[in-house]
Formats: sequence, structure tokens, C-alpha cells
Amino acid sequence: MSQTINKTLRDSAAMRWTALLLLAMTMFCAYIFVDILSPIKDLMQDTRGWDSTAFGTMQGSETFLNVFVFFLIFAGIILDKMGVRFTAVLSGFVMLTGALIKWYAVSEAFIGSGVETWFTNNLNYIPIFDELGVSPFYLGMPASAKVAALGFMIFGCGCEMGGITVSRGIVKWFKGREMALAMGSEMALARMGVATCMIFSPFFAKLGGYISVSRSVAFGVVLMCIALMMAIIYFFMDKKLDEQTGEAEEKDDPFKVSDIGKILTDGGFWLVALLCVLYYSAIFPFQKYAVNMLQCNLSLTAPAEDSFWASSSVTIVQYVIMIIVAVFGFASNFQKVKLRRYILLGISIAALITYCYMGYMRQSAESIFAVFPLLAVLITPILGNYLDHHGKAASMLILGSVLLIACHLTFAFVLPLFKTNAVASICIAYATILVLGASFSLVPASLWPSVPKLVDAKVIGSAYALIFWIQNIGLWLFPIFIGKVLDHTNPGVTDPTKLDYTTPLVMLANLGVAALILGFILKVVDKEKGLGLEEPNITKE
Repeated sequence: MSQTINKTLRDSAAMRWTALLLLAMTMFCAYIFVDILSPIKDLMQDTRGWDSTAFGTMQGSETFLNVFVFFLIFAGIILDKMGVRFTAVLSGFVMLTGALIKWYAVSEAFIGSGVETWFTNNLNYIPIFDELGVSPFYLGMPASAKVAALGFMIFGCGCEMGGITVSRGIVKWFKGREMALAMGSEMALARMGVATCMIFSPFFAKLGGYISVSRSVAFGVVLMCIALMMAIIYFFMDKKLDEQTGEAEEKDDPFKVSDIGKILTDGGFWLVALLCVLYYSAIFPFQKYAVNMLQCNLSLTAPAEDSFWASSSVTIVQYVIMIIVAVFGFASNFQKVKLRRYILLGISIAALITYCYMGYMRQSAESIFAVFPLLAVLITPILGNYLDHHGKAASMLILGSVLLIACHLTFAFVLPLFKTNAVASICIAYATILVLGASFSLVPASLWPSVPKLVDAKVIGSAYALIFWIQNIGLWLFPIFIGKVLDHTNPGVTDPTKLDYTTPLVMLANLGVAALILGFILKVVDKEKGLGLEEPNITKE
């Protein structure tokens, strides 16, 4: 009888990892759409007239409403009041709405429409926001970029709401269990969305020999429909769990706005939040320009049009190989038999080498940068397991910052030196991108599981919302900064593949330096106040 009462979906490893898979798939699709235009920045300039400033302003708009209308704060309140499942479905609807608007903005139907005329003549000056220098639009900004920015703002509200919902959902299903592994695994799968975007966005844009950037965004819209379906399935699964446990997330312990003050007065919370904004600002904005940066720093020669390497089928083959790298590498960490582990790892490494060779033969910047998450997928289970059983989260954050600094400085100063050597430059690019992806895996596996150690359980949603809000300030600001800096340091340069990226990369490296300093401070504070950030996540009952 007692077993019947105590046994829930959460107690089943298969069920809680299924719940994680559903949550992770929503973010996998969302991550694809976030960077859907990043690998085709050059095409956006050629076909829609978006210079670096317009591109950066549009990319930064994703977080505008979250930052300046405080939507993320409201999202946290909604999450704490309405629960994980309701907020997950709501975020899916919001993301899909924004995605549809952005697709229309870059579609052929938009060109010459009354909407284009209206946006060309309006929103060139917004009182207060212009005076403060934070307007999401500006005089001379292409109308398509304005409407795309508007859709991206709405999408961003849903995406960030989904992000805090996923974090809260993982806490709900994995607290006291393998939480760091779960969060790290979720982010590893989500970041495969980055690779998928880099591979398939240019593929759809150039499909059939006719360039159409709207096809890439349409691909993202279809995936957002899938994300919404995953959220709906999770809704019923989460509802079943609450029925089994008798939990009522908010009714027994209602949210109070005054509780936010408890979070904001916590020094440990602020160190984590600031470290988060610095680190993520050096990664996500970079992703939006990474392909173009590689186009500018590598000597790429397009293969013959009638060769296999220029065909559309090579994209599919390369993506299948990428999946093999990720799946076999990830699975190797869960094998108890050493021989089986080494076989899977060997297959993963061999597939990775094959993928890199194909990227070299394709002479494609987007397929080169697509290796970004692969090493992260491989080492995330190792990091998650280590943090769950041994702790050392603050130390991992420090290591991640060191790797981040090294990678951006390599892109800025080392890679350009080898531009004339095709093999050496691409090898350096591959190695640096893989290490950068590995450093990024250190953050979710160590930082996010630390938040529940800092705040009360009933305000975890609000705590994540506040961290995401602070993070979003950087994610709004730095894509715009990078775009403006590129235009300022490259006067008269009209070819989007001839830009000098040194200054933006040094700026991003400095963010890593600041994150490194905060990491050391956080470790000292953790030791003095006993925050438990260096302690393991799995509790012994």
C-alpha cells in the first residue's frame, strides 16, 4: 500500500527523463529560431539591405520587452502563480506568434506592401527611448528589419519565459536527484539547435539555386509549431504528477511581490546574476556574428558547382554525421562497461573528424561553426555527474571564464595570422570553436543548479526570472554594440565578408575577464557564508 502511495512519475527515472526530453525539445526548437538569421547575415545585407547596425539592432530586439517592459519579471510571477505546465504552453504560443511576424517581415509578400510603407515612414523616432539611446528602431532602419524586430521582441518574451519555465520544471522533477546532469543535458540538447540552425538555415535559403531568406525563417516557424506540441504533451504529464503527489504549487504557499526583496538583498544571488550576464553576453551575441566573423577571417573557396561538396545532399549527410557525434559521445558517458564506453567514444571521435573534414571540403563558414556544441554534448554528462556528486560549481565557472577569454583572443589575434593558410586556419577555427562550446557547457551545469541553494523554493521562478532579466540586458545591448562597432571600425567597407572583427572580439574577451574576477569573488563569498555552491547537488537521505 505504501509503495502505491509513494511511487510517482518523478520516482521513475524513465518518466522524469521523458519530462526532461519534452522540455529540452521546446528549447531545442527555440534555439534554432533565435539564431535562424545568424548564418545568413551576408544574405540579409545583399537581399534586404541590412547593414551591421540594422542586423545587430534586430538581433538585440529579442530581449527588448523583457528588459524595458520588465516582461521577464511578470513571467516569473506568472510561473510562480500559475505553475510550470501552464507557463510552458503559454510560452509556446507566444514564441509561435512572434515567429510568424518575423517570417512575414522577411517574406516576399512584405516587399512593396502597405505595411512596408507604414514602417518606413513611422517609428523613426520614439520619445524617451531615443533620448536614452535604447530605442529598438532608428531613422533609416529598413522596414523589414523593424517588423522583424517587432516579431523577435514577441518571440523573445516567449523564449525567455520558456527558459525559466524549463529551469523550474527541472527543479520540480529532479530536486534531490541528478539535477546538474539534467540541466546540463537539457542545455546540451538545446545547443544542438545552434548546430542545426547553422547547418540548415543557409541550406533552405539557397535551396534550388534561388536565394530566399524567408525559407530559412519558415523552417524555424515549423519548428516552433513542434515546440508548442511538446509543451502541450508536457502539460498533461506534469498534471499527472501533481495528481499523484497532491501538490498544488501555489495554493498552499502563495507568491508575494514582497518576496522579490528577499532575493534582491542576497549578495550571493547578485554575484551569480552578474556572472551570468557577463558570461552569456560574451557567447550569445557572438553566435549571431560568428559565421560572418569566420567568413572574414578564413580564405574560403567555393567548391565547383557540379561537385558533391556543392550539392544539397552533402548538408543532410553532414548533419547525420553530427547527430552520430552527439548521440554516441553523449551515450558513452553512461556506459558502465569500459570497452563499450570506449567503442562509443571512438565512433563519436571518428565521426567528429569526418564532419570536420567535410566542413573543410565544403569551404563553408556556417558548417565550420556548427561544431560549436559538439564537445559540450560530449562532456556535459561528465560535468553534471561530477557536480552532482562532488560539487565545485564556483570552480567550474572560473574555468569556463578562462577558456572564454582564450577563445575570443584566439579569434581576434591568432586566426587572422593564418588566413592565407587554408588548412591551418580552419584547424585553428575548429579547435577554438570546440573549446568555446566546451566552456559554455560549464555554465548551465554549474550555475543554474546553484540558484535553488540561494532562494526559497516558492520564489525559485522569480529568482530565475530576475537572473534572466539581468542577463537579457546584456543580450539586448551587445548585439547592437557589435553591429555599431563593426560599422564604425570598417568605414566604407561594403563587402560583408571583408570586415575587421578585432575590436568586437576584444570587447567580448573583456567580458570574460570581468566574469573571471566575479568567479573568484563568488568562490570567496561561498566559503565565508557557506552558500553551498561547492557542495554536491545529490542529497543523501
